[in-house]
Amino acid sequence: MFGIPGKQAVTITDRAAAQIAKLMVKDGHQGLRIGVKKGGCAGMEYTMDYVDEVNPLDEVVEQGGARVMIAPMAQMFLFGTEIDYEVSLLESGFKFKNPNVVDACGCGESIKFDENLTQSE
Repeated sequence: MFGIPGKQAVTITDRAAAQIAKLMVKDGHQGLRIGVKKGGCAGMEYTMDYVDEVNPLDEVVEQGGARVMIAPMAQMFLFGTEIDYEVSLLESGFKFKNPNVVDACGCGESIKFDENLTQSE
């Protein structure tokens, strides 16, 4: 929808692809849908849900056995994002490196996008 021909909407690191593929196989899901919703102290939050059926309006990115679907409303907010999976002593989880984010809250759960993006919703 908002893509550039020949360029994927998001990139997935090898670590993230391995984790997504493992989750898909474990529970028999078709993939992982990512999106954004209003909420949090900075204004928006990422969403992640398992999916059993691909929505024809989703942008689909496949890599290393992993399938990520981007919800239609989120495509313009996530274009250019790198999805990584990090493991540390205290926590592990998916991390989004998104060039469209202009601010984030201290806990890292909530983000703010450029006002030009949010006004076009």
